[in-house]
Order: sequence, then C-alpha cells, then structure tokens
Amino acid sequence: MNERIALFPGSFDPITKGHESIVLRALPLFDKIIVAIGENMAKDAYYPLDKRLEWVKKTFKCYENKIEITSFSILTIDFCKQKGAKYVLRGLRNQIDFQYESNIARINQELSPDIESIFLLTTPEDAVISSSFVKEIINFGGDVRKFLPQSIAEEIHKL
Repeated sequence: MNERIALFPGSFDPITKGHESIVLRALPLFDKIIVAIGENMAKDAYYPLDKRLEWVKKTFKCYENKIEITSFSILTIDFCKQKGAKYVLRGLRNQIDFQYESNIARINQELSPDIESIFLLTTPEDAVISSSFVKEIINFGGDVRKFLPQSIAEEIHKL
C-alpha cells in the first residue's frame, strides 16, 4: 500500500488555531497526517511535553482515523523515515517563515531526497498567530482564547 503520509512537526507550545488550520486544510491531501511534537534544542518548552500532547490530542480527537499524535527526539527527516512519511508539512505566515522553512527544506532534501516538503499558507486571520506571541500574552495575564483551538482555550486561560 502506497499511503500518502505527511509529518507535521512542531513544538506546539501551545498548539494554536494556526496549527489546527494547517492540519485540517491539509487533511484532504493526505491519507494520514502525523502531528509530532519535536524536541527543539534551541527552545525551552513553556509547557511540559505530556500537556502539549494532551492538548494536540484534544484538538484533533474527531480525526483519530486520519491524524496520529506523537512526539520525537531525533532529526525530523529520520522520524519521517521511521513513520513512512514521504512529506513534511509546514505552514507559512510570512516571508520570514518562508526563508526559514525553505532552508530547512533544502537541508532535508540533501539528507533524504525522497521526502518532500509541502508548504501551506496560513489563512489571513491566522497569519499573526504564533506560540511565542500566545505565551507572551499569557505571561501578562491576557486573554488568548481567540488564538487557541476551542478544545484547549478555556483550560489554558484558567492556568
């Protein structure tokens, strides 16, 4: 069977409406999407891995047959190979994201030419959302519900 499997890697610290939108819009393109929380050595996580996994699972609970939720701590491209994913799915908000993601895609292409990077533009309403901005708003006691999936917004707002 030649399944079209995409890996959507990220820190999801926390998962945002932008992340959710990219996955849901990509769903018709693939047989399966693996949303994978990766360990990023350049970032310290704000929320623990188990909480982020819980929130991502809640966000996509209605799509369990097409979306797998997991975590990994190896090179993204090596994780793709482990999972049989031939695509790395990424969302782009702006030119800065494009420059950053295209560099990663080129390195991944060098490491594994058979795995393709797929970019989706965020919707205009999601273009300004980032986990970093959400964490900044949380730190100052602001309301982040409009930036987060409904399934976790209330819980995070109460933390």
